[in-house]
Amino acid sequence: LVLFLTGVNVGFLPAGNFLASELASNYNMLLIPLGIVIGYFIVIVEPSVHVLVKEVETITSGAISQRAMLTGLSIGIGLSVCISMVRVITGISILWFLIPGYVLALALTFVVPKIFTGIAFDSGGVCSGPMSATFLLPFAMGASEALGGNVLMDAFGIIAMVTMTPLITIQILGLVYKKRMIEAGEAKPIDKIEAEEDIIEYEEANLANE
Repeated sequence: LVLFLTGVNVGFLPAGNFLASELASNYNMLLIPLGIVIGYFIVIVEPSVHVLVKEVETITSGAISQRAMLTGLSIGIGLSVCISMVRVITGISILWFLIPGYVLALALTFVVPKIFTGIAFDSGGVCSGPMSATFLLPFAMGASEALGGNVLMDAFGIIAMVTMTPLITIQILGLVYKKRMIEAGEAKPIDKIEAEEDIIEYEEANLANE
């Protein structure tokens, strides 16, 4: 923990702040594409993400692969950083993104397989881990300060965006999965997993054996 916090204070915080400040001062429109790239790849170095995708692949017997999960999460985080950079440059309120985003995420819960809903909401918390918070937040703050914006209004909220977008992208992945299984006319492995995990009361099991 000491080594990690030292690395954060010496490396990630100053690097993120300096990089964004320099770009915003000279080439502010590059913040958007660079934000997409940073968001896409920062998921790969998030330790908790690797734990999640491995567990998902194991519990679904490979039906949801690590590669598919990482791709979905990377797209989501890239999108969230992109939107955050647009906010920093334009000063648009975060509510214009958060409210429709969460409405869409909640609407998707009614049409995707249940397991994808659970994974999506867990992914939102996992992606906003130590790597994201220690680099993306200083990155947004540095850009906002260089552009003369309101740091409290424009920079803060990037972690909220990082938490929200996986809810959408992973559930969209669930829709794609569901559609492909229906087109193939195959029994869904996800449905089998859900059926096997029905809770059996201990007393009822004993009565049945007797």
